[in-house]
Amino acid sequence: MDGASPNVVWQHGSATSAERAAALGRAGCTIWMTGLSGSGKSTIALAAERALLAAGLPALVLDGDNLRHGLSAGIGFDEAGRAEAVRRAGEAALLVAASGGVAIVSLVSPYEADRERVRARHAASGIAFAVVHVDAPLAVAEARDPKGLYRRARAGEIERFTGVSDPYEAPIAPELHLTTDVASIESCVASVVELARRLAQPA
Repeated sequence: MDGASPNVVWQHGSATSAERAAALGRAGCTIWMTGLSGSGKSTIALAAERALLAAGLPALVLDGDNLRHGLSAGIGFDEAGRAEAVRRAGEAALLVAASGGVAIVSLVSPYEADRERVRARHAASGIAFAVVHVDAPLAVAEARDPKGLYRRARAGEIERFTGVSDPYEAPIAPELHLTTDVASIESCVASVVELARRLAQPA
């Protein structure tokens, strides 16, 4: 779904992003965590959310699976469906970030072009955006298999599963690269929190 619906006109807000940041003492931002299923995205995202809240920064995790229970319910897993799921997650993150919060998106989002479209939307809105590549080798992610998805994909029960029967395009230039097969969860969380705190500094 490209472009706005017909017969609608954008309603500009009464406050700019800079004015909102000045009033809150912080700027909103989006941290986009991408990686294979089982790479550690959700674990790191949820721990980072807790740490940011404890530090007084409002944060909200937008988890890909959770979004498919509501906002993205019924969307397929073909290339077009994945693109639309990423677009919707990006728009939801933009709303959270525009309000002054830290949106932490945890989503496989396997295609670089889809992630870059979300980045462009944030740039056009003056909202900080950063990609975090949560990187675990396929063998490691598959060995973890916390949801049993790889086993089902190998058995042919799940079609177009990223890493098995569908490709994953690693980010070309992520703001943060976490190698979860060698780095501790604690160090990964600390890196995400530091990135969010840096982006949340008002200009």
